[in-house]
This record gives sequence, structure tokens and C-alpha cells, in this order.
Amino acid sequence: MSFEKTKWVWQDGKMLPFDEAKIHSTAFGLHYGTGIFEGIRCYNGNIFRLKEHMDRFYASAETYQLKIDYSPEALNEAICETVRRNNFQNCYIRPTAYSDAGNLGIRSICPTGLNILTWEWASDFAAKQANGMRVTISPYRKFHSSMIPTTAKATGNYLNSILAVREAAARGFDEAILLDANGNLAEGAVENIFLIKNGKVLTNDEHSSILMGITRDSAIQIARHLGYEVEIRALKLHELFSADEVFLTGTAIEITPVREVDGKVIGNGARGPITEQIQKTFFDIVNGRKPEFQHWLHPVEQKAAASAA
Repeated sequence: MSFEKTKWVWQDGKMLPFDEAKIHSTAFGLHYGTGIFEGIRCYNGNIFRLKEHMDRFYASAETYQLKIDYSPEALNEAICETVRRNNFQNCYIRPTAYSDAGNLGIRSICPTGLNILTWEWASDFAAKQANGMRVTISPYRKFHSSMIPTTAKATGNYLNSILAVREAAARGFDEAILLDANGNLAEGAVENIFLIKNGKVLTNDEHSSILMGITRDSAIQIARHLGYEVEIRALKLHELFSADEVFLTGTAIEITPVREVDGKVIGNGARGPITEQIQKTFFDIVNGRKPEFQHWLHPVEQKAAASAA
């Protein structure tokens, strides 16, 4: 990952040179983790499922009482303008809202800072999308929604993920799988999880302490479009080990198969046929080769009137 081609950052309504986009050391969110964000991809000048990402962005902001003084239309245009100013066709987009400087008392409600960062980020998982990942069951559990809202994409939530993925990497694995408080499957450190058994696609929902991923929803819709039955329910650990196929979904990882869990080979130890079909359809969609899914693509060059809410 590199920011060397990122020249402009949108911050609080202004387009700033990269080196000038800074927050103050007294920002409340820096000290306490009160921030929310989205991870969005742009493919060939089209932003994938922008509306769904921004709907979740505003919902996450509401959870943490972060007041956003821009309409969704205004922020959508700000995102497009930031991509255009950086002259990107394929990039990762991260809008962030956070409690800015004002007061460091724990009860304080501070002004909301807004930031839109874009950068070129080729998939780190390209090889693994064909060959599959080696994953491990993490000793860290995913926190329950009664502790911290799991369906809000909050910056502080990722401390849990960082601990899990670093522990997994130290033991030589590509990724960690976290269980929920009840010992059922939750998700990867930064991905949702899917199992395939006897031709049926299985995944879990918010009751398993997961983030309701946009790529997760895309995979569900794609699987159904392809004629597969999708069952959404709690998933037991033993079902992971006995699955015919396993794959993970997320904006960064896209759709990536799992070939091994703690030394146990999944299926034939390679990307399974159903995973490959869902994955191929996903890449056809993001590259504009599926007209029936064209509504998932938001053209960067589409002009919209930006106005504050």
C-alpha cells in the first residue's frame, strides 16, 4: 500500500494538498477511538455500491452521535471529486468521520471532522484469490453487540481485529477467524465468512457479532442470482472444518477462498467450483460486464450538485 500518488485529500469541505491534511493532537477521536469510516473501491472509474456504503456510513455516525453537516449527495460528490482530482481510475476510498478537537472530557460531544482519502491499492490477495488462504482460529473472541455495537463500522472496533490478525501472522497464517461470545463463527479479522456444504451457501448475520458487509451482501445476491440456495444462520465451528468450500468477503479482500484452517484442508485444498463461480461473477460485475448489476456502479464522472444538509 502506498500513498505516493495521492496528491489531494478532501477535509471538512476543502480540497487540501496531501501533506496539509492533518488533525490536531487534541482530537477526541484520536484519544478515545470515536470515529467511523467506510472502505470503498473504485473500478475503472466506477465506484462499487457507493449508496450502500454511504447509507452504512451515516448509520454508523448516528450510533456514535457524530453529526454530519453534509447531505449524502454532497459527500458522494466530494468522494467523486477527490478521485477525479487524484486522477485515479482504480483506487481505494476511505471516508472517515471522527470526534474532532474541542474537549477531552469523556462525556464531551465534540465537532465532527470529516476526511476523504483515496489511494491506489492493488489487491494484496490476488494470488490467494486463486490459490486460497491459510487461516487459524483466533484466541481472541469478537465482542458481543451488548458490549460495543458490532454493526457500526467504528475505528475503535478494529483494535480487536488488529490483535487477532497480528497473532495469526506471528504463527505463520494469512488470516484469523474469530468466534463470537457463544463460540459460534463470527468473521475474519476484517472479512465476513461463507461456507458451502452440499451445494448450499451458508453465512451468518448480526446475531453472530458481525459487521454487515457490503461485499457480503453482494455475495449473497450473486449466489441467489446464480441459482444457489443461501441459508443465513449461526454457524458452528465444526461446520467450518467439514465445509466443502469456504470463502471470505470484504472490500479489501473482495472474494477470496480459504484452503486450510489450522492445518485442516478444506475440500480439495484449492478454490472450489461454487466459490470460483461467485468470484468470477463478482469481478464481471465490478468491471461492468453484467448489465443487470449496472446499478451497483456509480460513475466518478457523474456530476451532482453538492450542497450542505
